[in-house]
Amino acid sequence: MIELYLSQNKNSKSAAYGKFYPRVSYKQTLNIHDMAVHMAEHNTPFSEGTIEGILRDFVKCTREQTLMGNTVKVDNLAIFKVSCIGNGCTKLYDADADKTITASIGVLKKTDKTGPAVGSLKLLAQATGEYTREELNKDGRLSWTDKAAEQILSAKGGTSNAPSGNGGTTGGGTTGNGGSNTGGGGDNGGGGGDDEPDEN
Repeated sequence: MIELYLSQNKNSKSAAYGKFYPRVSYKQTLNIHDMAVHMAEHNTPFSEGTIEGILRDFVKCTREQTLMGNTVKVDNLAIFKVSCIGNGCTKLYDADADKTITASIGVLKKTDKTGPAVGSLKLLAQATGEYTREELNKDGRLSWTDKAAEQILSAKGGTSNAPSGNGGTTGGGTTGNGGSNTGGGGDNGGGGGDDEPDEN
């Protein structure tokens, strides 16, 4: 069950000012060791140590393969690949500076017309299979946190015995307390990061 809390846009310059948006309330962060312990509890013949070693090797090999320009597809989870953020050179060759665009990472000065093509590299994880947005919308179960449920009840004029927010429905629909869809994201502890819809 994914629990949601409510965040109100406080930016008076934004078209979304004053609107309420759902945010995912993350419960905990599981590292490789935690996942190995969890997997070992699923009636597997492998020990926690064996699973942890395999997972660590997988991480190492995924980094190695993506840095070679390959993509790594983990079925029904994500496709990992390295992407680049370009500098936006205005010329491939600057005759005045006798300088060409280069396949390298660096800073392009404002006065430069050409130089390093890439500002930085980044790792992308693209959902695939059962983890695509469509599949998550079908399988995701949502509910409000107790605090959000209390906020909603208070807005209705209620005072105590706020609903817990449990009992959400499958398929990304509303919960029994009026839950709504969310795109995920954000940081631990329920911080921001979930995308608010564009306001045109």
